[in-house]
Amino acid sequence: MIKLEQNIKDRIYEGFQSLTHRLSNSQVMAILAIIVGLLAGVGAFVFNTLLHAITQLLTSWTPDDQAQWLYLVYPGIGIILATLFVKYIVKDGISEGVTRVLYAMSRGGSRIKGHNTWTSIVGGATTIGFGGSVGPEAPIVLTGAAIGSNVGKLARLNYKNITLLLCCGAGAAVAAIFKAPITGVVFVLEILMLDITSKSIIPLLMASMTATITSLVLHGFSPIIAVSLSADDMFKVAQVPLFVLLGCFCGVMAYYFTSVNSKVGGFYNSIKEQWKKWLYAGISLGVLIFLFPPLYGEGHDSFGSLMSGGTSELFNNSIFYSFSDADWFIIIYLIAIMLFKVVAMATTNAAGGVGGTFAPSLFVGAFAGATIAVVCRSVFGWDVSITSFTLAGMAGVMSGVMKAPLTAIFLIAELSSGYGLFIPLMIVSCVSFAVNYGLDRDSIYTKQLRMRGELLTHDKDSSAFVFLRLDQLMETDFIRIRESLTLGDIVNIISSARRNIFPVIDNYGKLLGVVQLDDLRHDMFNRDKWHTPITDYMIQPPDKILEHEMIQSIMPRFEQGNTWMLPVVDKQNHYLGFISKSRILNAYREALVSVSQAD
Repeated sequence: MIKLEQNIKDRIYEGFQSLTHRLSNSQVMAILAIIVGLLAGVGAFVFNTLLHAITQLLTSWTPDDQAQWLYLVYPGIGIILATLFVKYIVKDGISEGVTRVLYAMSRGGSRIKGHNTWTSIVGGATTIGFGGSVGPEAPIVLTGAAIGSNVGKLARLNYKNITLLLCCGAGAAVAAIFKAPITGVVFVLEILMLDITSKSIIPLLMASMTATITSLVLHGFSPIIAVSLSADDMFKVAQVPLFVLLGCFCGVMAYYFTSVNSKVGGFYNSIKEQWKKWLYAGISLGVLIFLFPPLYGEGHDSFGSLMSGGTSELFNNSIFYSFSDADWFIIIYLIAIMLFKVVAMATTNAAGGVGGTFAPSLFVGAFAGATIAVVCRSVFGWDVSITSFTLAGMAGVMSGVMKAPLTAIFLIAELSSGYGLFIPLMIVSCVSFAVNYGLDRDSIYTKQLRMRGELLTHDKDSSAFVFLRLDQLMETDFIRIRESLTLGDIVNIISSARRNIFPVIDNYGKLLGVVQLDDLRHDMFNRDKWHTPITDYMIQPPDKILEHEMIQSIMPRFEQGNTWMLPVVDKQNHYLGFISKSRILNAYREALVSVSQAD
């Protein structure tokens, strides 16, 4: 089977070579970008079709004024099905799609496994279709990135060009699912942090354009969320203070979003038995979605209700249906949905569901903006547009959660055709970003990667260090000596030694210190000194390096210890080898060239 698969790949490569051998590298990349965009567009269509079919099958038959009691069990069933699919069929992690893409770029050579071209679609559609309160964007981004990566592998491209196609696939997927080509491009530049060069921007534009056209042909030309802005919805200079206030509120909500997501994830990670995760998640999600039906799935219908300026549809299938006209209850209802959405999202992902945080951040932002607008209208009697504040709130929370204000601004503008609100979108996004950055500098995608030193950035110096691994640079050809040896024993060893430093270990392999050849020269030719214990010449190294430390944290310690060589140990102080400053610098220069050059 493996041989047959390799033969097929060889045939594809040979055919590709025969068709493109007269073309330049830029032309080849443009053609591949179009192919990736087309496939990503089709992938987005399949995902949306499957998701819509499952959702309609489960929810379309209940009258709006009646509670949907099956909401109590749907989410748990979806999480169980998704978990079993991942465990027994995929046998690989497919959650946290955007984070996985970033990790593949920094640590995986931009190579993503082939199954990711379809498994995220199945897992994500199952989770969300059954009510899992997550978004479809992360699974489809991973799908698009996997398509780009695997097309690059089939064409046998180098790391730089595979990375470019990976980014083209991710951007194309975003463009296709939102019918927003500019957003797809900005998403890649701002979140995946692809360098802006002529060799990268043209394929990226072509992939996003192709994916959007494919989506329009397959889905139709209507926007994802239909919004008709009236004169009352347009930006008014007098409302600038309110938009600044909304930006501050969105920044705080973004911090709440990431903090709660982390705490809920930590709680479920502490649970070892999978059945307990299913039980806790099924009960909590079932109750939340039963009480607050807008929490079901990704929540696009709720966006539409708020942006049409109404709130009554939010009470459909809710036990609170009779309160849909009470202003005071509407405010409480909006706040509860906004706060519990984060809990529902984090629970879905942590318990084994497949989904993302992209749409939930938009959801929370929509309800944040609507809450401010309803309070202004109901409490103060001000003429405030729910539509415009909902749109601005969506951009605000997304900007803070993802640390991507440009992506948020262009997404909402394209998503709603609301370019008339560009100024308030900018105000709210920038203020939210600034407030949230003061609370937490990392996005929900990059926090864990930055802590592990595995995050690529636009800074080529920092990016080059990401590719360096301690276990690959560590040198192990040093002769170990026991603490019981004498100087005479070492003299005999030195004759065959290639190194001028010797680690001293005990009977358990633990590092006691080091002996340097320079410290022995004065006595090694004096036979009267040969009986001296070698521990008399032993010194403590200026520092020790733990086996899994990041290279970025190691370099300053060479300077602090005024040394070019440091020992590497595990947490129990067992000696493993040495790491040298010169070897790191040589590897760094090679990585920098790889990061900087396209070919």
